[in-house]
Amino acid sequence: MKKVGIYIHIPFCKQKCYYCDFISYCNKDYLICDYVKCLKTELKEVANVIKYNCKYNNSEPVVIDTIYIGGGTPSYIDSKYIKEIMETINKSYELDLEEATIEVNPKTVDELKLKTYKEAGINRLSIGMQETKDEILKKIGRIHTYSDFLKTYRIARKIGFDNINIDIMIGLPNQKLEDVKDTINKVIELNPEHISLYSLILEENTKLYELVKNKEITLETDEIERRMYHSARKNLNRNGYKQYEISNFSKKGYESKHNLNCWNQNEYIGFGVASHSYTDNIRYSNIESIEQYIENYKQNKQENNIIFHEKQNEQSKMMEYIMLNLRKIKGINICEFKKVFKDDVMNIFGEKISKLHNQKLIKISRSNIALTIKGLDLANIVWQEFV
Repeated sequence: MKKVGIYIHIPFCKQKCYYCDFISYCNKDYLICDYVKCLKTELKEVANVIKYNCKYNNSEPVVIDTIYIGGGTPSYIDSKYIKEIMETINKSYELDLEEATIEVNPKTVDELKLKTYKEAGINRLSIGMQETKDEILKKIGRIHTYSDFLKTYRIARKIGFDNINIDIMIGLPNQKLEDVKDTINKVIELNPEHISLYSLILEENTKLYELVKNKEITLETDEIERRMYHSARKNLNRNGYKQYEISNFSKKGYESKHNLNCWNQNEYIGFGVASHSYTDNIRYSNIESIEQYIENYKQNKQENNIIFHEKQNEQSKMMEYIMLNLRKIKGINICEFKKVFKDDVMNIFGEKISKLHNQKLIKISRSNIALTIKGLDLANIVWQEFV
C-alpha cells in the first residue's frame, strides 16, 4: 500500500500581502462557489483513476495519510466549503489520516469556522502571525493585528486544537533584532507545538518590491537578517523546539508530517488551480488561471488544466533527493540513499560533496551528510551543485 498526501489550494484572499507572489486572488469572491464545485469534481475524478489503475493495471493501492489545505487564505472562504471538501475526500479515498492541516489568517477566522474545521476532521492549524508589532504587520500588508492573533489562538485552544503551528517572519521592514527576540519570546510563552521561521524574500512583481525599489521602505542588511535567524534559532532550540528543517521547529513528535513527506520525496497530489503533484516519478501541475480552470470543467475539457513538467530519470531523482533531504537538519541518511538508489552517495556525488565539505558548507559522518551552521546561511549555494 502506497501512502500519498493531498494538497488543496484555496487561492482566495481578502487582501494580498505586500510580499506575496503566490497564485492568489482578491476581489474574485464570485468565483468561490464554482471553484469549489470544480475542486470536488477533480477530487472525485482522480480518486476514480486511482481505483481504476488499482483494479485493472495492478497498481499499488493508495491510502491518504496527510491533507494540507493552503492558499491564498483558506480561512477566507465560508467554512461550509472546507467541510464539503473534507467530506469529498472522506467519501472518495481510502484514508489512514495522520495529519490534516489548514492555514488560517487571524482576521478571517472565528469560533464557528474553527469548530467546523475540527468537526470536519482537521486536526492541525497553521496560523499566520508573522510579527507581534502591529506597525510592522501593517508595513507588509497583513490585515490582522497581534490582538487578532491572540484571540484566534486562544479560541483554537478552547475548542481543542492540540497541534498548532505559528508562522513568524524575519527581515521585515522596520524590524529590528530586538523585535525578533520579543516575538520569539512571546510565541514561546504561548507554547505552540510547532513554529515556522521564514526569512522575507523580496520577489519581483510584489507591492513590497516596488516600495523598496522606490525607497519608500528600507530593509535591514543581510548580516542583520542572519543575526535575527541565528538568535531565534538558538532561543527556540533552547526552549524545547527542535529544528528539523531550515525554517521549521517543533516539539518532539509534532514535525509537519505533510511537509516531511515532501522533503522525503514521497508522493502527493495537488488539487485546484496552480497546485503541484508528484506521482510515479512525474511532476505536473494545474494551470494558473482560475477562470480557465473553471471554464475547462464547464466545457468538460478538464484535461486541459494539467501541465506536465518532468518525468524523472534516475539521475534527476537522485539529485532532487539530495536537495530535498539537505533541507532537513539531519540531512541525507547514507544507508537510506543506498537502499533507495542501490549505490553509495559518495560513489556518485563524491566530488561535489567533497567540494562542499572543504568549503565547510556540509558535514559528513558515518551515517549522515548535513548542512553546517554556515551551510544553513548559504543553502542555495549547496543546492546549486545538484541542479
